[in-house]
Amino acid sequence: MLRQLRPALEPVNKVTDEMGEKRPASRHPPVVSAIIPCLDEEAAIGQVVAAVLAQNVSEVVAVDGGSRDRTVERAESAGARVIVEPRRGYGRAIQAGIAAVRADADILVFLDGDGSDSAEFIPDLVSPIVARQAVFVLGSRVRGPREPGSLAPQQLIAARVGRLLLRLVYGASFTDLSPFRAIRRDELRRLGMREETYGWNLEMLMRIAAARLPALEIAVGQRRRIGGVSKVSGNLFAGLKAAWSISATFVRLALELRHRETRRQ
Repeated sequence: MLRQLRPALEPVNKVTDEMGEKRPASRHPPVVSAIIPCLDEEAAIGQVVAAVLAQNVSEVVAVDGGSRDRTVERAESAGARVIVEPRRGYGRAIQAGIAAVRADADILVFLDGDGSDSAEFIPDLVSPIVARQAVFVLGSRVRGPREPGSLAPQQLIAARVGRLLLRLVYGASFTDLSPFRAIRRDELRRLGMREETYGWNLEMLMRIAAARLPALEIAVGQRRRIGGVSKVSGNLFAGLKAAWSISATFVRLALELRHRETRRQ
């Protein structure tokens, strides 16, 4: 079913507001690479890859973390290029995917491989970057329609805490720590991302906010995962470990960025 309305674009910092009208878009179609970290997602990954490729992206890179099922086979059959990152860690998988994309990639899109992110929103994530309205666009799960049970209580709490901290420290109004996002590749390189675990998504938001890069957010909602069990919300220990990683990332990076800013002054 076709969506009748495009999601509203919400500026998340003053820099985006100050950009004013759209700048002229590039004359050349952008090369868009989608990166999908996955682990034991055989029930979903084929459908996810097919849905992403249907959005006219240039390539899909699936990063397998050592699946024990048919995830790799089904991702490749659906049209993805699969690489294996045997070291565990969400950030490590993402970094491996970034290193593997085409050399001429202009825009990178990130989403999960469990079917919970709606690939149909990829054009809405990418188009503001192509139009030079922003260099980064976040898809917020807590805005827009959510299927019952699609987000666990700890995920909602993490989104609220993250939103509060980002607003208090950086004045940015991101509403979620969603993995579903798009960014210009050259700007991502300049961010200096280092986090190797579940703090990756938060680190990117913090670095973007601290650098005052023009950023937007759209409502994408959330679906229930197609199959399997969440590596975080479906496991109490993993959830606590992820919460600790995210909290540690915020404290460490906030101190680092503040120290850097002080040195510049």
